[in-house]
Amino acid sequence: MLKTIEKAKSDICLFESVLFQGISNMIYFIADTHFGHKNIIEMCNRPFSSVDEMNSVIIERWNKKIKGSDTVYVLGDMFFRCKEPEPILKQLKGRKKLLIGNHDGSWMTKVNVSDYFLGIDTMLETSVDNHGVTMCHYPLLTWRHKLKTYMIHGHIHNDTTSDFWPLIRDRERVLNAGVDINGFEPVTFDELIENNEYFKSTH
Repeated sequence: MLKTIEKAKSDICLFESVLFQGISNMIYFIADTHFGHKNIIEMCNRPFSSVDEMNSVIIERWNKKIKGSDTVYVLGDMFFRCKEPEPILKQLKGRKKLLIGNHDGSWMTKVNVSDYFLGIDTMLETSVDNHGVTMCHYPLLTWRHKLKTYMIHGHIHNDTTSDFWPLIRDRERVLNAGVDINGFEPVTFDELIENNEYFKSTH
């Protein structure tokens, strides 16, 4: 009888563990946070009065949304001109994977990157919500299986004045994960599509 009760308890714990993992193991995307970069506020017309406010708001929104077992793909330019990136890295929840951007080289020398990221790449192909995706910091106009998969990128922030913008705007499978068009927070794949559709339709 005791063994039966103990087995039942064990089965319940296993079920709760599987259920918890299924609920919380979400996938998110974010790019171009530029933690520590004062000038980005004016350059991208960010709604912050100081770099400290910007850092705090992005950290708060990140941690409000992300659970410990969630995966966050960081598509580059996480810090820029940030003297101490480690205190911020220690605060950010989730299992993080980094796609290296053009501003990541300097801060990566200041920390043991493997302590904070499960993977580091310049380009990555994977599947999200049964959709094939190619991820890179830089937007690509062509990639493998481009007619039936998605290209997720960063780098361009909310820039619509450059010559390349019409080329990106007209490609519905090219998705910008930059915080400047995604509410300064990590977003799901569905949110990424929704935010990009809105931004492209209004610019």
